[in-house]
Amino acid sequence: MWRCALPPLRYPTVDDLAARAAALAARGRGDVRLDRVGISREGSPLWLLRVGRGARQALVVAGPHANEPVGGATVLRLAERVLADPRVTADADATWNLLLCLDPDGLRRNEGWLSGPYRLDRYFRHFFRPGFLEQPEWLPGGAAAAALPETRTLLRLQDELKPFFQCSLHGVDVGGAFVELTDDLPGLSRRVGHAAARLGVPREFGPYDTLYWPRLGPAVYRIPAPRRGAVAAAVTGAAAESTWHHPRRHGTLTAVVEAPMWGVAAVQDASRPDDRNAVLRSVSHALRRDAELLARILARARPHLLDVPDAARLLAPVDDHLLLCPGLADAWDPDTADAARPLPPLGAAHLTALRIAGRRIALRTAGLLHQLVTRAGHDPCGALPELDALIDAGCAAYRDECGARWIPVARQAEYQARVVLAAFELAARAPAGPAPARSGESGWGTRPAVPMHGE
Repeated sequence: MWRCALPPLRYPTVDDLAARAAALAARGRGDVRLDRVGISREGSPLWLLRVGRGARQALVVAGPHANEPVGGATVLRLAERVLADPRVTADADATWNLLLCLDPDGLRRNEGWLSGPYRLDRYFRHFFRPGFLEQPEWLPGGAAAAALPETRTLLRLQDELKPFFQCSLHGVDVGGAFVELTDDLPGLSRRVGHAAARLGVPREFGPYDTLYWPRLGPAVYRIPAPRRGAVAAAVTGAAAESTWHHPRRHGTLTAVVEAPMWGVAAVQDASRPDDRNAVLRSVSHALRRDAELLARILARARPHLLDVPDAARLLAPVDDHLLLCPGLADAWDPDTADAARPLPPLGAAHLTALRIAGRRIALRTAGLLHQLVTRAGHDPCGALPELDALIDAGCAAYRDECGARWIPVARQAEYQARVVLAAFELAARAPAGPAPARSGESGWGTRPAVPMHGE
């Protein structure tokens, strides 16, 4: 009889994932298979753990973003759960295909903080997430132009398996839990709320990612259809094609499940604020100030960083972030916002999410620059004190102003696993084909879709 493994106390590394999956396959007696389905840019194997032997295929993708390791813990938890419950394999005529990590190279670059202790300052000083063009779920030029081997592997799996259900596992560093769907799953919002309440995980009622997206229920949002356009517009506008939408040609429903590392209770505040414009001005002005400081530091430091190992990989996201900051600050500022594309109605949860997002961009950029200067072995331009001060102040604000609190890895993974299983059950019962769009608020979903995960 199968017994579920103990919940994880820390995030698994790339090597942990492979070893634990291999042990599970060895115990599975034919019900579990571990296959190497691809190779990363730097030569790491891409492993697919298959559980069950049903005709209907479910595909779960962990680790699409390098700094979001909860998916690895979740897929191992899911494998144990699925083996223990024939209702989601044999009874559902289903095979679960669990991709252990889509970006193993990026995950390895986060190993400086993966094993803990889990502190905000430690996370940001060791943070890594590649530039937009190196994020494997994004298809800015369409599937035919996919350049990354990780992306091509995922596209091939989607086209071979033709899954009825796909789930992409993501993490929110600071904020709350939410789900994004390519088609509606009536009843999912209630199940998300139940899982979050049982595990003490806040739900996010106004995520920055989904600011203009249709709302399907509390903390559940519809991913807009992709629109072709310039690369820069696609990054800021969620207009690019992606591996979320690619398998729709096979009738696939995709769920993107976000689980927070540090939870903030205010992201589920449904009240209407009295000081909307004052908060927006504060957030946008802070983002401009931090971006200008980071741009000055980068200009001073860049000549000294060219010989640093892996400098190009670390500088790409820095440049991406600094390129986007002015436009985001202007879009959020009521004094400079584009009247042709106004902000949607904003509640207290939205304003908290924007405050978190603006600080997040600055902290991630500062953390990457901190790593670059540290690896250079010297600090001839005096960058480290300024970067340390920005990181320490930002982390203190998350703790003291936003009330950010650490959610143990076991709770993150358990929450995410419960939501995946709930979405699977609802998708298995849903009629074939895409459902018509609906929104929880009048007029949502009719504006241009901005922005997405590539902040």
